[in-house]
Amino acid sequence: MAKMKSHRGASKRFKITGTGKVMRHKAYKSHILTKKTAKRKRGLRQSTILTKADEKRIKNVLNV
Repeated sequence: MAKMKSHRGASKRFKITGTGKVMRHKAYKSHILTKKTAKRKRGLRQSTILTKADEKRIKNVLNV
């Protein structure tokens, strides 16, 4: 039987931590940055943990 393939787009966007949580990058940092404050842009740089509601779906496409 063939191996399960992970969703390549999802594997580039999400990382699994050592404890099994899913890390994601924050949105709204690609364009129209002039009107956003420096504090807001700094906060958008940090990655964050995915919510429990979405975690099962993402782990399924990553084959974790």
